[in-house]
Amino acid sequence: MRLQDKVAIITGASSGIGRESALLFAQEGAKVVVADINDDEGKKTVEMIQETKGKSVFVRADVSKANDCEYMVYAAEEIFGQLNILFNNAGIMHPKDEDAIQTEEEIWDFTMNINLKGVFLGCKYGIPALRKSGGGSIINTASFVALLGAATPQLAYTASKGGVLAMTRELAVLHARENIRVNALCPGPLKTELLMKFLDTEAKKQRRLVHVPMGRFGEAKEMAQAALYLASDESSYVNGATFTVDGGITAAYVTPE
Repeated sequence: MRLQDKVAIITGASSGIGRESALLFAQEGAKVVVADINDDEGKKTVEMIQETKGKSVFVRADVSKANDCEYMVYAAEEIFGQLNILFNNAGIMHPKDEDAIQTEEEIWDFTMNINLKGVFLGCKYGIPALRKSGGGSIINTASFVALLGAATPQLAYTASKGGVLAMTRELAVLHARENIRVNALCPGPLKTELLMKFLDTEAKKQRRLVHVPMGRFGEAKEMAQAALYLASDESSYVNGATFTVDGGITAAYVTPE
């Protein structure tokens, strides 16, 4: 198994990419700390893992709060003895996130606190634990909109994911000699509850979908497979990468200089 004897924290693991990654990581031998603010669905993820004889525990964590991030790392070490993989995946896409004129300051701050500050806090408390384990892998969920402007206005989300990408690159450089790899997963448009709630009309869906060369939304399971590669030792020389899994959308719109 590709993650045998590894311990992983996955934030936002009550649904979508987080849940699918938790199930897959456990299937591949990892002990998984499921971190989320949704108690019921987070515990359901744990139950799904345990039904297949995997090892998992739920920790309630609001990633915008330092104490919660510190505690989820403490829980991983206290319950499973170490930390090897930190998947900073939790994020939000607020329905009132629009352009610079329409987006309220509180929506901007709320989005930044979860999507960007949450990654910072995960790394702040996770990196010392990874050091104690002799190194490991950090995966930060960014987005294809960190590379392109979004056709449907979502300025705070886009800016927050651009920040995640920049933070990932710097952390990758700073901690490479400590055997800590830091990479960004950049999903394309996905058929997840998060995006489908945002693209709440058929017109909005088609406006996004028309740009995807493969002609469909991606699946959370496909992102989990990409995250598994970054978490595993198979990606041992992959560091500071922008791992774009987007159905070709950036290939269609980003041209070489």
